[in-house]
Amino acid sequence: MQIHWGVATDTGGRRQANEDAVLAEPPVFAVADGMGGHARGDMASRHAVAELAGLARTEGPVRPEDVVAALRRAGERIRAEMAGTDAVAGTTVAGAVLTEQDGEPFWLVFNVGDSRVYRCTQEDIEQVSVDHSLVQEMVDLGTISADEARHHPQRNVITRAVGTGPVPDIDFWMLRVGGPDQLVLCSDGLFGELADAEIHDVVAAAGHPQEAAATLLDRAVQGGGANDNVSVVVVSARGEDLETTERREECAEQGSTLPRADAGVNR
Repeated sequence: MQIHWGVATDTGGRRQANEDAVLAEPPVFAVADGMGGHARGDMASRHAVAELAGLARTEGPVRPEDVVAALRRAGERIRAEMAGTDAVAGTTVAGAVLTEQDGEPFWLVFNVGDSRVYRCTQEDIEQVSVDHSLVQEMVDLGTISADEARHHPQRNVITRAVGTGPVPDIDFWMLRVGGPDQLVLCSDGLFGELADAEIHDVVAAAGHPQEAAATLLDRAVQGGGANDNVSVVVVSARGEDLETTERREECAEQGSTLPRADAGVNR
């Protein structure tokens, strides 16, 4: 199974510090969006990705209970650092782990808060995760539309986070791996600036996940102005098909290589 990915993160156009943290350590990928102020948000998101990174060294397939345990430890570390203060720190998390079920490869997708996971094909984009936010609850109740939620004044109010209290409920999905599908993991700084259709168009047109991640970041920061930190991970997993084999042979003849799967951008 070949895994290819790209990573990009930026403070955005108006923030002084980046409270987001990203993880790309196969088979584990995640985006965390910290909250609670510059230092506290940065601390919270870093603890989340640090605990999730430990899953990359787990023997055997990663299970939902492993993710729950990792995020429980992250929450304990966050609360320990905030002990003795009146302040609160926490983080959203959205991630995907390449695992297996009944011997077949699957993506184990999870989220807490309003960071998102999308699945992109050449034809369409689907939001896999469901936001844990006040405006999503309003959309579910039918009091506002999805389009209205994008610009609602309370769109940044989240209803679940890691570190702000007891271990929150974590949502999970199992997605079968195969074909040209790509996953996009991102903080709200990306989808707050770019419509889903634009995210799809960039990913579908890119020649490599790193190109897609870098282009998405540039469009959010330079085009939209990005009021928030922006982070995105684009990842795909597939068997090495004939076309890839032929490209490797051609590159070898020319003395070059395929694009590095682990190339990243940290701006």
